[in-house]
Amino acid sequence: MIHVVNADQFRNYHDLLEEAWRLRHRIFVKEMGWSAIARDDGREIDEFDDDHAVHLLAVADGELVGYSRLLPTTRPYVLSSHLPELCEGPPPSAPHIVEWSRIGVSEKVRTSGRRLNPTALDLLTAIVEWGLPRGIRGFVSEMPTSWLLRLLQLHIHALPLGLPRTIDGVEIVAVNAGFDERSLRQLQAVRGSTESVLADHSRSTIKLAS
Repeated sequence: MIHVVNADQFRNYHDLLEEAWRLRHRIFVKEMGWSAIARDDGREIDEFDDDHAVHLLAVADGELVGYSRLLPTTRPYVLSSHLPELCEGPPPSAPHIVEWSRIGVSEKVRTSGRRLNPTALDLLTAIVEWGLPRGIRGFVSEMPTSWLLRLLQLHIHALPLGLPRTIDGVEIVAVNAGFDERSLRQLQAVRGSTESVLADHSRSTIKLAS
């Protein structure tokens, strides 16, 4: 189940958000070697974890098993502020486009093989399911080039914003990915279920701060 959490819910999700900061540290600092963002407290938090961020928490049996973050592109975000070299033109900026970043899955639920991890698939489904009724029609993201084909197979129209670059030993490309109702149907088909991936409160009118 995916809980969509913005600043108004931080108090209710304090413990899970603390788990999220520590999961991010394990993935991005310990595993991926992003030493520049390391903190002594073992929590990975940056300047974008503010009142404008929306956090997607994948929870199973009361435990955090996956995480990602959405940011509005109408104000500074990770790609525009720290990785503009991945774009051959200006980074996208529009009310209907968010940035999807800090995507991670707990060690306990990782899978091998070519199929998209079920928790990662739920996180992606949550963006589309939650975003469509709110007028969101796409996301930008910095991702391994191998993800491009997977997005297209999920009927998400992913277009590179520039040529790939090697960052920390991984070939990364910035993409502008559009989605619609057809994308949601394909995601549901791949998941094998039309049931919502969103927790009950997340189906309400939580909005990105502008």
